[in-house]
Amino acid sequence: MKQNKSNSRKKKSSSVNSKSKLNPKRDANTIKLKKELAEEKDKYVRLFAEFENYKKRTAKERLELFKTANSEVMSSLIPILDDFDRATKQSDKILADDQIDGFKLIFNKFNEILKSNGLSETKTLKGDVFDAEIHEAITQIPSKKSDEKGKIIDIIEKGYQLGEKIIRYPKVVVAE
Repeated sequence: MKQNKSNSRKKKSSSVNSKSKLNPKRDANTIKLKKELAEEKDKYVRLFAEFENYKKRTAKERLELFKTANSEVMSSLIPILDDFDRATKQSDKILADDQIDGFKLIFNKFNEILKSNGLSETKTLKGDVFDAEIHEAITQIPSKKSDEKGKIIDIIEKGYQLGEKIIRYPKVVVAE
C-alpha cells in the first residue's frame, strides 16, 4: 500500500510537472484571450454609449426642427395679429354692435390659440431702458430731460417671442 501511495504521489507530481510545463502557453493564451475580451467589452461599451448619444442628439434635433417650423409659422401669423389688434383698437371708437363683438371674439380666439402654441408678447413699456439685445431702435429723438436719455419713448411695433426665443423684436423710439 505504501508503494501505491508513493506511486500515486509520483503520478501526481509528474502530472503537476507536466501541467506546469504547459501552463506558460496556457497562461499566455489565457492572458491574450482576457485582453481581447476586455478590448471587445470596451468596444461594446463605447458603441453602446455612442448609440445612446446618437438617440439623444436626434431627438433633440427633431425637437429643434419642430420648434423652428413652429417659429416660421408663428412669424408669418404675427402681421395678421397686428392687423387684428389695430382693427380692435379702431372698433373701440365705434358704437359696439353684434358684428364688432363677433370680430373681437374671433380676435380673442386667434390670440389664445397663438398663446397656447407658445407665442407671447415681449414685455416692453414706455420708460424702460433700451436694451439692444431685446429691442430694435427705429429712431432716436433728442430729449430735453436728462433722465429720459437711453429710455424708450414710444413703441412702434410689438415684439413677440416663442418660448424664450425672440422671433420679432419690438420696434421702439429711444430718447437721445
